[in-house]
Amino acid sequence: MSRFILHRLLSLIPTVLGISLLVFLMVQLVPGDPAEMMLGERASEQAIQDLRQQLGLDQPLYIQYGMFLSRLVRGDLGRALRTNEKITVEIAERFPATIELSLMAMLFAVTLGMLAGIISATRQYSLFDYASMILSLVGVSMPIFWLGLVLMIIFSVNLGWLPLSGRMSYNIQLQSVTHFYLLDSVLAGDWKALRDVLWHLVLPAFTLSTIPMAIIARITRSSMLEVLRQDYIRTARAKGLSRFAVHYKHALKNALIPVITVIGLQFGILLGGAILTETIFAWPGIGLWLLNAVYARDFNAVQGGTMLVATTFVSINMIVDVLYAWVNPRIKVN
Repeated sequence: MSRFILHRLLSLIPTVLGISLLVFLMVQLVPGDPAEMMLGERASEQAIQDLRQQLGLDQPLYIQYGMFLSRLVRGDLGRALRTNEKITVEIAERFPATIELSLMAMLFAVTLGMLAGIISATRQYSLFDYASMILSLVGVSMPIFWLGLVLMIIFSVNLGWLPLSGRMSYNIQLQSVTHFYLLDSVLAGDWKALRDVLWHLVLPAFTLSTIPMAIIARITRSSMLEVLRQDYIRTARAKGLSRFAVHYKHALKNALIPVITVIGLQFGILLGGAILTETIFAWPGIGLWLLNAVYARDFNAVQGGTMLVATTFVSINMIVDVLYAWVNPRIKVN
């Protein structure tokens, strides 16, 4: 197992280097002069040239890329052009909000998706099977921005059951230490704030979970059906094992590998692709921050945020590979 983990860690190096090159080149293709955008259109040509020299924008691309890599190695993502604040500071304030939202969304997706998939597989061709598969198809096809607006109208505007937007009510005072509001509420022992934060999470998290929930349900059903047709399952039934032991002790564990793949990939996608949900619900996470950086053509923030999201996605894939080897010890490194 240690050799397997070491092999996956070493494979991250060329992957991250390739991602950094793509991110750097893509940002360079964005039209507009960052120095001119920072100083404004009325700035003198001399002032623009001085700022370009200060930022290193007058250097050849390979030198700029080298400077970009050297900052990445030191953990320095530079400063945001809009606010002149360190990007690492801004990310540290906003990324926890995206992580909380993604974790809650994955909790909904994994719990409801796997449960629906398992029941559908064990009761194939039943009414529940047909209903869950139709709902999963609808979940994959439904646009998140439309679903989010519909849920807001129903549960926030009409019924008033759930908050409309934001991470916490304005009348709740919570000292933020980690920027994870759930964790901060527990550390402070403020259970009123904890309930309020959880209540604000329900609507955006459920909206974000619909697509991964539908995918997990379909993959779980397909994988379980394939395993349930295997000879060792028939043998387990012939030995008189209970239905619960056959389905959940023998079949489920062997059906988990493709499900783990989907869960890992979907979680990585949620971390980087929650822009629509964060925008609709005014959720102050990394997705909304990156969108504002794109609008402002803040190439430093776009580079830093994209590198963080991409590195997180690659790291999650590595963790998924390690989970493969744990769930199925037959997986080896050639």
